[in-house]
Amino acid sequence: MSYIRNERNAFHRSLMEDVLSLEGKEQIPSNADRNSRLSVELARGMIEGMGGAIPRQRQAAQRSGRLFEEKVRKFILMTFRKLDHLRPGSWIVSTNAVDHYEQYSHIKSLKTLIEKHPEIAASLGTDYIITPDIVVSRSPEPDALINLHSELVGEDVVRLAPLRKRNNESELMHASISCKWTIRSDRAQNSRTEALNLIRNRKGRAPHIMVVTAEPLPNRLASIALGTGDIDCVYHVALYELSSYLQKSSHLDACELLHQMIDGKRIKDISDLPFDLAV
Repeated sequence: MSYIRNERNAFHRSLMEDVLSLEGKEQIPSNADRNSRLSVELARGMIEGMGGAIPRQRQAAQRSGRLFEEKVRKFILMTFRKLDHLRPGSWIVSTNAVDHYEQYSHIKSLKTLIEKHPEIAASLGTDYIITPDIVVSRSPEPDALINLHSELVGEDVVRLAPLRKRNNESELMHASISCKWTIRSDRAQNSRTEALNLIRNRKGRAPHIMVVTAEPLPNRLASIALGTGDIDCVYHVALYELSSYLQKSSHLDACELLHQMIDGKRIKDISDLPFDLAV
């Protein structure tokens, strides 16, 4: 069995330890909307394909979200770092406000200005002050490493490129990853709003902007997956299992919608995520 398959299985087992469960006599999956029969059915089918879940009380929504973020972060740590030969660099997987990173360092000045003059906050707004769920960043490199095999840089050139440490001390944001255990209509667009803020407020290259979710309903997945220009792609924790169940079910419209997103490269499996980070 391949390394990525093993890590995907371990990720699923980790979810079933405390986040993914079957609640009450009706065995309602913790990632399902109990008011939607289709959501419950699809979540059960997905869980069965993952190996089954433990019957127990579901976690509070906020705690489920935090646990989900931690498990996705661990999965990225365990897989992306194995791809050093495909994408060399000094990589960090963490959570910080956007002004911690080189592309958004100018936001510190705006924050300082607002702190000194609160009356202008209404004019400037504060939507640009984002703390992504997970950030993959790269440390700038010293000249000794840049010139390891030959003298590529010297005193007279490459004076502004942020990858060179003598020009910049801040980490470079490579990817912003939003973790949504489920997708509900009242907060489905949060990830899209955060993505647009990252794109509009950057100086320099835009980071990868990704969403990871365990939502079972294709129409809710479509609410953030369809369309281009803001989110790179949505990654599902068990896309193979969800797709397999739908193909065997009588829910033709839901199956067609899911495969429209797959064929359109708008949704992928969690196992694809580390390889897309390596691009």
